[in-house]
Amino acid sequence: MSRTKPVALVSGVAVAAVLLGVVSYTATKPASPGASGSSSVAEVSADPSTGVYAELEAYARRDASDKLALGRADAPVVLIEYADFKCGYCGKFARDTEPALVRKYVQNGTLRIEWRNFPIFGEESETAARASWAAGQQGRFWEFHRAAYAEGAKEKGFGKDRLAALAKEAGVPDAARFARDTDGAAARAAVRADQEQGYSLGATSTPSFLVNGRPIAGAQPLETFTEAIEAAAKTAKARP
Repeated sequence: MSRTKPVALVSGVAVAAVLLGVVSYTATKPASPGASGSSSVAEVSADPSTGVYAELEAYARRDASDKLALGRADAPVVLIEYADFKCGYCGKFARDTEPALVRKYVQNGTLRIEWRNFPIFGEESETAARASWAAGQQGRFWEFHRAAYAEGAKEKGFGKDRLAALAKEAGVPDAARFARDTDGAAARAAVRADQEQGYSLGATSTPSFLVNGRPIAGAQPLETFTEAIEAAAKTAKARP
């Protein structure tokens, strides 16, 4: 068996780790004294003509049975999102940017969005991640996602009662199963696998993304994602 692909994959991951680590820091570092305007997150450059690592496309699972994914498994472009339900910038992306991407690209079959739980803000982050997975087991992940990222939702915390309320709001049909699944070994293993993948890429903040193997860090403007998706779709179409 050829060793070329594994070596290339490791190389691609190493480069991406450096890129995501640097950009994640840039996206969350304190503003310079006297700085004005929006957060530096929106100022991070993500030129779609550079920084593409084809080897990293292998991180897309493209599993048609994945309950934490949205869109066709064979879509030409896959956006992988590493996020935390306690992350304010993740909430901004979920409310302001993701719905537009769904309308424009997921609904026409161009884009698939794959969620990765990447809890980095402590115990409540971990529990919320497991709860989202549990909601997904009953086909209500994206409804839970929407409820958990609603304006002001994270300020209410993610304690046991609050998660049960979110599950009810999301229309999870079996509350007892939801509670069992949230605390179960399968949920813990699924969240751990997502975390390990994110850390392997050097992600140190949320949200972090891969778009067909191109790392993007931070809650970038809609235009950053549309340009990246359009570029990736064009590249995919040109392939033999």
